Amino acid sequence: MIGNDIIDLAFARKESNWQRKGFLDKIFTTREQLLISNSQNPETTVWNLWSRKEAAYKIYNRQTQIRAFIPLQLECFDLELKNGFIYGKVIRYEAVYFTKTVITSQYIETNAVLNPQHFDHIKTINLSKNIIKTNGIPNYLDSENNICKPISKSHHGRFERIISFHDICVSKN
Repeated sequence: MIGNDIIDLAFARKESNWQRKGFLDKIFTTREQLLISNSQNPETTVWNLWSRKEAAYKIYNRQTQIRAFIPLQLECFDLELKNGFIYGKVIRYEAVYFTKTVITSQYIETNAVLNPQHFDHIKTINLSKNIIKTNGIPNYLDSENNICKPISKSHHGRFERIISFHDICVSKN
């Protein structure tokens, strides 16, 4: 399973006041709020954590078919910078989602998977055609082979990303 999120930082700056009263309390746990307040760049940390939660939520939604606003039930842990990416985990009760984030001056992009070995098998899809949704969950219709392949799609401001796995068999774990 796969999830993603992308945040246009200029658009977020213009459209979202993350410093307004109550915003952080609705979205972030006490531990995450401490990360934000201790950060050299709190704004980037806010969107980094939010992007991770969104990407993990997309896997949760695909797994359960439940649509819900649950950011406080998704908590970010173990952020580690490696080779220009920030790796980490998002945990919801016993479920663990592994995340890989890149932060640029323009956007923050996160991919989430159930097994960290699956990061190497993610590909970006450049076409929006042949995308069908079932219960709001997107899949790519491979018309050549007449099968649906799971994808994750994110759009924010000037940016859109559609990702899937390379044509390999990826187990559910």
